[in-house]
Amino acid sequence: MGFFGSIIRGGEASAVGTLAMDTLLYRRYVRGGGDTPFLAWELSDGVDSWDGAPAPALVAKRLLERVMGREVPPRYARALNNLTHWGFGLATGAGYGLLLRTRAPKVRYGPPFGAAVWLSGYVVLPRLGVYEPIWKYDLETLEEDLRAHLVFGVVTAAGLALI
Repeated sequence: MGFFGSIIRGGEASAVGTLAMDTLLYRRYVRGGGDTPFLAWELSDGVDSWDGAPAPALVAKRLLERVMGREVPPRYARALNNLTHWGFGLATGAGYGLLLRTRAPKVRYGPPFGAAVWLSGYVVLPRLGVYEPIWKYDLETLEEDLRAHLVFGVVTAAGLALI
């Protein structure tokens, strides 16, 4: 696989991985009583302020405010959530594809990849003020979040192996 081809294939595989992860998260949401249809939920319907906005939106807000030196209006919360969530998923997949450029991709690489993405969130996001330090979360929350990222990793790895 060439340099750019490996990046593109990794991004393609992680698009499927991101959708698989989101499907798991949506199923949890519905089991918890949520009733927003999948597409509306996936596209962050109802995210119209920074209060209660998901982590991807808050990451984008913090980064943009540091770069621009001014506040980002709440009307951008929904778009930034979608762009950051999908952008990060595709970017990690692109990096994964690049990492495996000289190796045959294997599904068994998925769990460590997913776990690394999960753990990186608990390193970076507290530094951005979006998450608490990892030790402040209960085990159930950490396990559920890890499971979702393992789904992302395994499906991304399987997708790359199939491509």
